[in-house]
Amino acid sequence: MQKMTFNDILQNISFLPPEEQYIIAEVLSKRVRDLRRRNLMLRAQEAEENAKSGNLPAGNARDLMKAVGDD
Repeated sequence: MQKMTFNDILQNISFLPPEEQYIIAEVLSKRVRDLRRRNLMLRAQEAEENAKSGNLPAGNARDLMKAVGDD
C-alpha cells in the first residue's frame, strides 16, 4: 500500500462529490470528539488515582490554573 501525504488525502477528497465530502467531515469531527473525550477520561482517571494516593500538588487556585494552562 502506497503511503499518502496529508495533501494527497485532501486532494483526493476534493475529487469526491460534495455530499461525500460532507460525510467525511462529519466522520472526522466525530473521531476528533471521541479522541478528546477519551483523553479527558484518561486525565480524569489519572487525577482520581493521584487523589486516592495523596499525590496532589499543594497550592492555591492561581497555581492550579497555571498548572492546567501548561498542558
